[in-house]
Amino acid sequence: MEALLDKYIPAGSEDRVELERLLYGGRPRDLPLPPAATSLSAEKNFELAGYKFACPAEQRRPARMVRIGLIQNTIVKPTTAPIDEQYQAIEDSVRVMLDAAGAAGVNIACLQEAWTCPFFFCTREKQPWCEFAEPVDMKSRSIRFVSEMAKKHNMVIIAPILERDEIKGDTLHNTAVVISNSGEIIGKHRKNHIPRTGDFNESTYYMEGDTGHPVFETQFGRIAINICYGRHHPLNWMFFGLNGAEIVFNPSATIGSLSEPLWSIEGRNASIANTYYTANINRVGTEEFPNAWTSGDGKPEHTRFGPFYGSSYVAAPDASRSPSLGRERDGLLVAELDLNLVRQVRDKWNFQMTARYADYAKWFEEFVRPDWKPNIIKDTSVPTPP
Repeated sequence: MEALLDKYIPAGSEDRVELERLLYGGRPRDLPLPPAATSLSAEKNFELAGYKFACPAEQRRPARMVRIGLIQNTIVKPTTAPIDEQYQAIEDSVRVMLDAAGAAGVNIACLQEAWTCPFFFCTREKQPWCEFAEPVDMKSRSIRFVSEMAKKHNMVIIAPILERDEIKGDTLHNTAVVISNSGEIIGKHRKNHIPRTGDFNESTYYMEGDTGHPVFETQFGRIAINICYGRHHPLNWMFFGLNGAEIVFNPSATIGSLSEPLWSIEGRNASIANTYYTANINRVGTEEFPNAWTSGDGKPEHTRFGPFYGSSYVAAPDASRSPSLGRERDGLLVAELDLNLVRQVRDKWNFQMTARYADYAKWFEEFVRPDWKPNIIKDTSVPTPP
């Protein structure tokens, strides 16, 4: 979208400023990034963008500035390569972008959903794909890597992986692991909502998570993770907010033919409705698999999944949002935020104060009963159809 705007409506023009006010609620200012980051971007050919969100200064509270980094990437090796080679190639690519994030002063970075592997869940095959699953501990190759990078850059890193719970029967979960800037594991969140649509055959591998809606209190702020398909569920967003989240990250892997018209709306709506920042990350590229599959949607069998359209962006509770990264390239988006904006917007709009949580709880309790009936008041003047 930004490329089309640049092509037809010049940046800085009166029309462009007004259009961005309507589209973005006020475009954040560009954030200059240091040469150590920009040189890595140029050398390794990934997109790099930085934005600074506005927030009025307060008299009693000092600013609570934090920089977040969103990383989107393609897989590197073909899916027929040995899985260790596939993983190592992705790690090498992500390492460079995490180094750039560190150079840019990022405090919290988030990787895309299932960052360690191709998004093989379309195939419904178990081998060799289940070998990408790892326990959430320092025995895991990807956890050790992320821990190393977190310590190196004094950075909290959210690492979404395919988790293997070795204690509970080798059960698999789609899990986001939160690594402290000390390199230690703070905790994890398992994906609450699992898609059953099109090629997203994820319930073949794992079911809905059992960790609720945890919020992780880090040195840099209170964060939560709403993994991919959970963004389609407004109540999922809401409960992270009720638990005190100031930034909710949405690491995703979604394709243009399914969700692109929803993408730029859902994260921004969640930010407004729940009065926190959202950081929305999507992978890029089309992934080719060795064996063809169908998904019960009437389409012929196929071996390609995608394109994943990237377009990662950040949204603020005052309805402003950043431009997106591109649709095709690896990229790092850096956003500088003042967490004081969360309370300022709550004071202005009073969404939480005017909510009717006790009534919602009562209505939900009634709804889940087997004998529940919808409260529909019929127009008796309209004839009943035969």
